Amino acid sequence: MELRHLRYFVAVGEEQHYGRAAQRLRVAQPALSRQIQDLEDEIGFKLFDRLPRGVKLGAAGKSFLEDVRRILQQVDEAKTRAGRVARGQAGTLRVGFIESASWHGIVPASFRQFRERQPDAELQLSPSSSLEQVEAIRAGRLDAGFVFNFPRTDRELDQLQVGSHSLVLAAPKGHPLTELKKLRLRDMGDAAFVWFPRWQSPVYYDRLMRECFRRGLKSPRIVQEAVDQATMLSLVSCGLGVGFVSEATRWRCPEGVVLVPVTDLNLPWPSAFIWRKQNASPLLARFVADVRMLADLEAAAKR
Repeated sequence: MELRHLRYFVAVGEEQHYGRAAQRLRVAQPALSRQIQDLEDEIGFKLFDRLPRGVKLGAAGKSFLEDVRRILQQVDEAKTRAGRVARGQAGTLRVGFIESASWHGIVPASFRQFRERQPDAELQLSPSSSLEQVEAIRAGRLDAGFVFNFPRTDRELDQLQVGSHSLVLAAPKGHPLTELKKLRLRDMGDAAFVWFPRWQSPVYYDRLMRECFRRGLKSPRIVQEAVDQATMLSLVSCGLGVGFVSEATRWRCPEGVVLVPVTDLNLPWPSAFIWRKQNASPLLARFVADVRMLADLEAAAKR
C-alpha cells in the first residue's frame, strides 16, 4: 500500500464518482479504477458499493476514510516539519557559553536574534567552561559554543573570532592597589590572588605566569582558584583576594569590586565561537551566519 493509493481512495470517497475523482486527481479514469481495485485486493474487503451512476461508500469504507484522512494529514504535517528543519527554520540547536560572555555583546545579541528569526526552533543553552564546551562539541552533546582562548587551528573544530578583551585587576573597594595612579605587576607582590586553575587553559595560564614573572611579579600568592570569572568576582567582592579578569566583566561587576587597568599587562583575552566541522545542521549554519554578521558589525564599529 502506497500513499497514492490512499490519496486516490479519499478522492473517490469524497466525490462518490470515478470520473469526477479522476478529473480532480488529473489521472485517467481506468488507471484510477485499477488503483482502487488494487487497494481493495490488498486490504481484503470492498470499500465501495458500485451504483449505476457512481459509487457509494460502504460501512467499512466510511470507517476507512476517517482513518485515511487522519493519516494523510499527519503525513503532510510531518513533511512540513521536516522541511522547516531542512531549511533551518525549526529543530533544536544546543549552544554552550561562558557565563561572563553572556552579560553583554555578541553572545546575548546572537541569542536574541536567533529567537527573533527562528521562533519555531528550540535553543538549548548550556553555561559551562571553555574546556567543558570543547569536549561536549567533540562528543556531539553540543552543536557549538562561545569559548575563551581557543587555539587558532584545530583539525576537528571550526571557529570564528568574536572578540578580544584586555585583562584588568579586580580588587575589593578600598584595597591599597586601587589607590595607585599607575598600577604595575611588580606592585602586586604582597597581594593575595584568586586565580583560574591551569587545567582550564594551560597555554594561557603559562603565558600569564611568564608575563607576570617578566614584569616583576615573580610568584603570585594564589590563595584560591575559581573556574569562571563570575565566581572570581564574587570571591573578590567578599575580600578573599584580587584577581585578573576580562575588562568585559564591567557589565556585571559587583558593587564592592573595582576594576583597575594594569599598565604593563598586555595579554589579550580572546573569545571565539566554535563548532564541529562535520556538523551539517541547517540551523547551525544559520546561527553561524548570524554570529559572523554580528562580529563584522562590532569590528566595523570599533574602526
